[in-house]
Amino acid sequence: MADLTPHELRILLAVERAGSFSGAAAALDMTQSAVSHAIRTTERRIGAVLFERGRKGAMPTAAGSTTLGYARRVLRLLEVMGAEARAAAAGPGADAVPAGPLRIAAFRSAALHLLPPALERLRTRHPGIEPVVRVVRELGRGTAGEVLDGRADLGIATMGGSSPVPDELVGGVLREEEYALVHPAGHPAPRTLPLLDWAENCTSYTREWWAAQDWIPRATVEAEDDGAVLSMVSAGLGMAIMPGLSLCGAPDSVEITALGPERPTRSVGYVTTPELARSAAVRALIRELRGSGGWAGANLRLR
Repeated sequence: MADLTPHELRILLAVERAGSFSGAAAALDMTQSAVSHAIRTTERRIGAVLFERGRKGAMPTAAGSTTLGYARRVLRLLEVMGAEARAAAAGPGADAVPAGPLRIAAFRSAALHLLPPALERLRTRHPGIEPVVRVVRELGRGTAGEVLDGRADLGIATMGGSSPVPDELVGGVLREEEYALVHPAGHPAPRTLPLLDWAENCTSYTREWWAAQDWIPRATVEAEDDGAVLSMVSAGLGMAIMPGLSLCGAPDSVEITALGPERPTRSVGYVTTPELARSAAVRALIRELRGSGGWAGANLRLR
């Protein structure tokens, strides 16, 4: 297969963004026929149809989605290569971490409570880095999928024995956190309250524990995210079982009770590609994330 050029990869991504060949042509200041020819040439070289053409535009096929992920990652590596080469050329006295964007995907509670202190230290040490944070629901492919698809350089992910790091990525655990019972403060029998939950909460590595607890009823309310659940518990609408990051900054109107020695736990870590793991900016962020020893979750008011 003949090598694809960065320009050809950018045409693929332009078609995806625009949803049509004509839209991509306008965005790239090309003719529609030139875009169509470029896509056909790329498909011929790869040996697969990448876009379904129709009256409503162009939609990626399964092969196209895979190719687009690699295209984003390749183009990102070219950007990183140039930035790091320029930093190296500046000499040993220059800042070893080049300036520019650092794209991060994180689930909501990590973006609220785990990332800020790490990013504050990162910006102090390397003011040229420009963090770009996207909040992604930790469902399905979650934050790891954002990294695999080339939309993020690093993802903050929930990890566990049944949620391993995908084979194409590398990563590590940053901290373990326990689940706790959260309920309206002062309630005499919190385990009798209705259960409030959200879709991201009970992942596969907590389900076995969850299923063995005969006191946990079926959820009567499933909210969009953990913040909504905590707000409803604060309003006295029920109880919830939540991990530490979700309980950071919990109001005085709720009480947090330990679930005992057999309580479920979850691992929170990072994932990135093997290539970006060697880049200076990603390595710098990982150092700051690992150094977040004073994170707010360590100060939960467990009773």
